[in-house]
Amino acid sequence: MSVQARCAERCRETKETSVRVKLSLDGSGEAEVSTGIGFFDHMLTALARHGLFDLSIQATGDLHVDTHHTVEDVGIVLGQALAEALGDRQGIRRFGDSTVAMDEALVLAAVDLSGRPCARVALDLEVQRVGEFETETATGFFVALANAGGMNLHLVRLAGDNTHHVLEAAFKALARALDDATRPDSRVTRVPSTKGIL
Repeated sequence: MSVQARCAERCRETKETSVRVKLSLDGSGEAEVSTGIGFFDHMLTALARHGLFDLSIQATGDLHVDTHHTVEDVGIVLGQALAEALGDRQGIRRFGDSTVAMDEALVLAAVDLSGRPCARVALDLEVQRVGEFETETATGFFVALANAGGMNLHLVRLAGDNTHHVLEAAFKALARALDDATRPDSRVTRVPSTKGIL
């Protein structure tokens, strides 16, 4: 599996948003992110850094309405880029999980890059905003990412009172789980499924 085969660039233009994503799965955690939503930029940068992906995201959207369209569309395009970078998913570990602590918060992330989308997001966020980020949109991001990326994703808050900490732990846990699941494994010489395809 070549480095080139594990890179992708995708874009999406609608009347509500314009999103461009460049992704390299075999990076070093470099990120250049601009969505117009400061906290979301911070979370996406953490996703790249802790997943060891090189990631560029440029997004503009109708933030005068709310943040929902921008956040969800970034999830869609990032998921599409992830699916493209994975190709036929031959030779990857496929499964990954991580439990990450952020001060009092503790979040578990588990992923299966099965090609069958499913997302269970149980973060139970109690605060409506962190900065300009509407926290209910986080679930929309994770669901869009899972659907477009063809992954089974579980995110579960195990502990935590501070919404910033819970969200940051969630993004970092997802990053580490994805790093594990996307990693090539020399022992896996074909698609990691008894079906023969993903």
